[in-house]
Parts: sequence; C-alpha cells; structure tokens
Amino acid sequence: MIIRDEIPGDVPAIREVIAEAFKSMPYSRQTEVAIYDGLRTAGAMTVALVAEEEGAVVGHIVLSPVTIGGTFGDWLGAGPLAVRPDRQGRGIGCALVATALERARRFGAPGCVLVGDPAFYGRFGFAARAGLVHEGVPDQFVMGVSLGAPVPEGRIRFHPAFDAE
Repeated sequence: MIIRDEIPGDVPAIREVIAEAFKSMPYSRQTEVAIYDGLRTAGAMTVALVAEEEGAVVGHIVLSPVTIGGTFGDWLGAGPLAVRPDRQGRGIGCALVATALERARRFGAPGCVLVGDPAFYGRFGFAARAGLVHEGVPDQFVMGVSLGAPVPEGRIRFHPAFDAE
C-alpha cells in the first residue's frame, strides 16, 4: 500500500470510494461526496491523501481549516475519511489518519478536530475535550488532538462544504 497526495486524475476514484464507504452507514446523511466536492472546489483541502493498492485508490482522507470558538486559526478538521468497503479492517484507515496527522504536524498545525468514533480515533490521541463542541453532536463524538498546542474550547465550525444537503 502507498499513501500519497491526491492528484486530479484520482477524483473519480475518490468520489466512488467515499460513496461506497458511506453507503451503508446508518449515521451518514449521504453527503460525504458533496462535502469532498465542496472542499475541493473551494481549494480548502490542506491535506488530501489517497491510499493506493496495485494502482487503485482504496482510501482517502482530507484535513481542512476549521474555526473554534469563532476564531479562525491553524487548527484543522479531519474528514471525510473513507476506505473501500472490501478493504476495511486492514489498516488502511489507520495509515491514512497517521500520515495525515504527521503531514499536519510538519505544516505546523497546532492540532486537529473531528466528529467520529472514539474507539477508532482514540488510538491517534483524539479524545473528547471539555468545552469543545459541535452543534447537534453528542460530546463523546467531538474530539481533538494536540499537535503542539492546547486544545481550544468553543464551538467547532467546519468549512461550509460540510453543510451540503
């Protein structure tokens, strides 16, 4: 498996991976492809990585800027993260998250936030943090990880692409 930066030729495969990965997820509103498209169109992807096996894209992750507590800083939000269903459970998602966080650290990002499964993301240091909130989401699923700065408090506001219908 190779983890690399996404390139324009990957877009159709990335869109397919995202759609397939979220198709049967009960918590999904099926807007993940639209979120990806919106981030890409806006040029809002600070980190955009693919996992490739035998020349095929099998996974993808995006990190994009967020505001926390109304302040726009250098904090990043993770998502969507997607792995092709027939390749899940084989470490691809873990490799994508670890590589994305290392890339963010090299870029000087102070930290990263996301909404997700604590059992999965906890292994990378993500945890629910007092005062870190995302409207309409139970606190245990709103997580942050420091990459060198204290995790701020306040409401997380992801890029407007996350408001896709």
